[in-house]
Amino acid sequence: MEIIDRRAFLKQSVTLAGGLTVMGLPGTRLSSRVEEPLFKISLAEWSLHRALWSGEINHLDFAKIARGEFGIDAVEYVNTFFFEKAQDKDYLKEMVSRADGEGVKSLLIMCDSEGNLGDPDESARKQAIENHYKWVTAAKFLGCHSIRVNARSDGTYEEQMKLAADGLRRLTEFGDRKNIKVIVENHGGLSSNGQWLSNVIKKVDHPGCGTLPDFGNFCVQKSGPGLWEGDCFDEYDRYKGVSELMPYAKAVSAKSHDFDSDGNEIHTDYVQMMNIVLDAGYSSYVGVEYEGDGFSEMDGIKATKTLLERVRTELG
Repeated sequence: MEIIDRRAFLKQSVTLAGGLTVMGLPGTRLSSRVEEPLFKISLAEWSLHRALWSGEINHLDFAKIARGEFGIDAVEYVNTFFFEKAQDKDYLKEMVSRADGEGVKSLLIMCDSEGNLGDPDESARKQAIENHYKWVTAAKFLGCHSIRVNARSDGTYEEQMKLAADGLRRLTEFGDRKNIKVIVENHGGLSSNGQWLSNVIKKVDHPGCGTLPDFGNFCVQKSGPGLWEGDCFDEYDRYKGVSELMPYAKAVSAKSHDFDSDGNEIHTDYVQMMNIVLDAGYSSYVGVEYEGDGFSEMDGIKATKTLLERVRTELG
């Protein structure tokens, strides 16, 4: 069978759609579908973490900032910025009201600091699973499609895979009852090993459990005592990792740190990475997640969005 690459296919589709319309055949729907963007752009709240921690920005203003400052109409929340409000219905109603008022979609909640879903201790693992229940419920209330969790464990490679899959499966079954997906980010430790994490998702074996590939979180081990301390001395290939995680992706995070004078991210080739994303058949939201120090958070977000838009035009 002859294989047609994606760009050639899109070009042929445009020509075909135009031809159908000229001939008076029902080509309108096909034509409008071709004009859809290759992917949409959202904003991860972590991009503003310094301003949020300092109090310069209020979490409740996140949707307004996304729309007003950056022209972005979809957001990804981080639970630590409203950690004590997960079950506060009035607060959640205010979040919904503000997002709706700005015409902004709430996509997901990134969940941290709720225990290890792959904890070797059964009671601790059970507690971690149950700690996430309130975020599933909050995500449903806010109109999100998913919560993002971590697949952290301890033990051998195989032991951690088994334990993480157990915790994720049990949480996913709870989420499934509320139509909320449970998605795992490559986020330090073995979860930053694309092969390990993809095998965990296979082991969970539930359509409600997937991945959130992050372009930049592929450090499996650092030199310091903590997960995020010291220099990275065991880094997984980011392009290989994203390729392995994309078959299960329900969201994508375009992590950025530093840019060259042409506006390209110097650690990640966005054209190569977005080709991997698109070739997996993904066409939903790609989240801007600026985490660098070279720009202000506002300017870093703008630079990342501009780069994604340029790449989208080039690949389209």
